Formats: sequence, C-alpha cells, structure tokens
Amino acid sequence: MTKFILIAGPCVIESEETVMQVAETVQAAARRLNLDYYFKASFDKANRTSISSYRGPGIDEGLRILQKVKDTFGLKIATDIHEPWQAQRAAQVADLLQIPAFLCRQTDLLVAAAKTGKAVNVKKAQFLAPWDMGNVAHKLEAAGCDKIMLCERGTSFGYNTLVVDMTGIVEMKKFGYPVVMDATHSVQKPGGMGSATGGNRAYVEPLAKAAVAAGADALFFEVHPDPDNALSDGPNMVRLDEFEGLLERVVRVYDAVH
Repeated sequence: MTKFILIAGPCVIESEETVMQVAETVQAAARRLNLDYYFKASFDKANRTSISSYRGPGIDEGLRILQKVKDTFGLKIATDIHEPWQAQRAAQVADLLQIPAFLCRQTDLLVAAAKTGKAVNVKKAQFLAPWDMGNVAHKLEAAGCDKIMLCERGTSFGYNTLVVDMTGIVEMKKFGYPVVMDATHSVQKPGGMGSATGGNRAYVEPLAKAAVAAGADALFFEVHPDPDNALSDGPNMVRLDEFEGLLERVVRVYDAVH
C-alpha cells in the first residue's frame, strides 16, 4: 500500500525555535505511523487580511531556517510562493512548491513553479469548481511538470464562510494526480474576525476523516505549539500536543478504506 502523504507544520515561520520544535515532534509521529512527511512553513504570507498582520521573516531568513530543518531532520520541505521570481529561490530548499488558492490560475506563477522540476501542490481556489482544476493541471503539464498535487481547501459559501464538498475530491482524482485535503484552512472563516481570519479547529478532524474516506491521497495540516497565541491562522491550527492522536485516528480511517 502506498504511504499516506502528510504535509504539516506551522502556518508561517515565527521563529527558528518554534519551527524546529514542530518539525521534530511531527516527524516522530509520522515515523511511528509510517507516513510520507513533508514539513511545511511559509517564509512570507502575502495574502493576510490586514496590512498590519505578521507576514513572516522573508525569503532569505525563511529559507535559511527551512534548510536547517532539512539538514537537521532529513525532512522534505514544502513552502508556498506568491510571485514567479520566488520559484527558483524556494526550489533551492523546497521539495514541494505550493501555490496559494487565490493564485491558482496565475499562469506565470504556475509555469515558474513547473520549470523548477520540483513537485507542485496547487490549492483549489475558493471560487473554483473542482473540475476547473483540469485547466490548472494542464498549465503545469505544458510547462513540463508531471509531479502535481491538487488540493481541496473549501469553497466560498456566502460571506466569511467555507463549505467542503467531498465529491470535489472524487472529481479532482479523475485528473490522475494525488489529491490533498487541507483540513485546517477548510475550517477558516475568511475575514471573519474583521481584521483577521477566524476559524474553528474543532472541525479539523471530522473533515480530515471524511476526506480520507472519500479518497484523498494526502492531508495538509497547520500545527502550532500554542495556536491561540500564534501570529497567523491560530483559530484553525491544531495544537502540537494533540496532533499525534488526531493523526492516529485519521490513519485508522485510511487503512480501513485502502
């Protein structure tokens, strides 16, 4: 049976200490559960709700810290890019480049990511139908990329609300690439706190289990030692000390349907 893919880490790089703590703890859980683990953290969050929100340490310091994770723990690295020029820089460290949902139709960004030769995970925009991701995949293929992941992360449902249609996982699997479920961003309330995005982490585990049962090949989680005091996405991140138990329960579902 193919190893289940896990992409997990803090939303944004807040400090080297936090990054190393999360990487070490999640790696231990992933090894015990025999998961194919990519450590994920962002060097810049260019799509924060407010201009005053914390964005990250920037590409130079961020990639230095991600390289330390790779060197220390031997982990594969995932990070997101927002502009085409960042692709080659990030690819010097990252094994998986992630395209944010808002940017999934940006042709130049997709082409730049594809040309690095790295795997690319594209988050489905909140405004796109699952079958529309075929055009996204075709852009990557045309630029020479065949290591593609397509990611469900919720669909806009009125104002400040997302809903997850699990049939979207089935639809995206028809393109022949692994489908990822972003279980933490899917519980967001975009802009729901006025100058910040809200969310409800209590729904993360049920959505993750449902996605695995529907056929998801991978899960994406944002994890933090103290989500309530995190600098980004706190309301929907999973507590680090609760994450291994959550993973274990989700993997039981995966094993049952494969």
